Amino acid sequence: MVRPALPVPIALALAVVTLSLCLSNGVVDAATGLPPTKLQWHYYKVHNTCRDAEEYVRHQVKLFWDKDKSITPKLLRVLYSDCFVTGCDASILLQGPKSERTALQNRGLGGFVIIDKIKTVLEQRCPGVVSCADILQLATRDALKLAGAPSYPVFTGRRDGFKSDAASVDLPSPSISWEDALAYFKSRGLDVLDMTTLLGAHTMGRTHCSFIVDRLYNYNGSGKPDPSMNANFLETMRKLCPPRKKGQNDPLVFLNPESGSDYKFTESYYKRILSHEAVLGVDQQLLYGNDTLQITEEFAAGLEDFRRSFALSMSRMGSIKVLTGNQGEIRRKCQYINKNYK
Repeated sequence: MVRPALPVPIALALAVVTLSLCLSNGVVDAATGLPPTKLQWHYYKVHNTCRDAEEYVRHQVKLFWDKDKSITPKLLRVLYSDCFVTGCDASILLQGPKSERTALQNRGLGGFVIIDKIKTVLEQRCPGVVSCADILQLATRDALKLAGAPSYPVFTGRRDGFKSDAASVDLPSPSISWEDALAYFKSRGLDVLDMTTLLGAHTMGRTHCSFIVDRLYNYNGSGKPDPSMNANFLETMRKLCPPRKKGQNDPLVFLNPESGSDYKFTESYYKRILSHEAVLGVDQQLLYGNDTLQITEEFAAGLEDFRRSFALSMSRMGSIKVLTGNQGEIRRKCQYINKNYK
């Protein structure tokens, strides 16, 4: 069914109702707000194949998070890169000289060691049962909750895909316009509320200076900075990202300085957009669409609306082109398809 149109408060209220409906059903077919899917709530417990799978995942994530809170944005970025390319099939986890994770757009991805560890634990307890695609979804949800995000429903029962091709990676540039970004999200079955909500993941994490130098020094080839940037913020960012020559280091900067190394899930990302202090161009572009501006203002006014919408949009993203049944396999090791794993 089609999601309710804006105004935003109405859409958010219905989003909460949608989650309640989803949680009450074993199999989701056409709950308002969620695309049809054959995934199930607590799939491994319902089928009695690995009843404690989700508890095993949660325990391992907590062990990693206690040592390094940056695992939250790392896992979230891996999940995004997986779902938005060929669908949520764990193709991003496959290794190889021309695999998705080698694509330029995926430079700097991390968090793979966490998924590998969880997979090892689950293979010891429930061999050949829990897919890498489900592990990635569950681990990201649990890491987000530790950072202050809502605990949203992850429907499970995915299978892992067989292919991973760097040429298939068409993730948009951080400088993309909001119109092109919306078209990209819509091509994945998502809408303007999903886009504005999911970009809020930039409330934590880091990015390379090379992704923002155009805004700082040569916006749209003008030889000048992005005129939408707050002057004081521009000066700060230029100190962190000085002009770079070929071969020099490419520093990392926080996407949301207010979250910084605490990696906290907050609404401050949206407040920074309204103050013209967004790090990425695509984030600042949210001011220029009527709907995206309205949603940004709504989320900046309070964390709870953002949390509720984030829960629904993450569940919707997790349903993009999933494989079930004999469409895929359960990899024994996440880096390799089974026929290549000895």
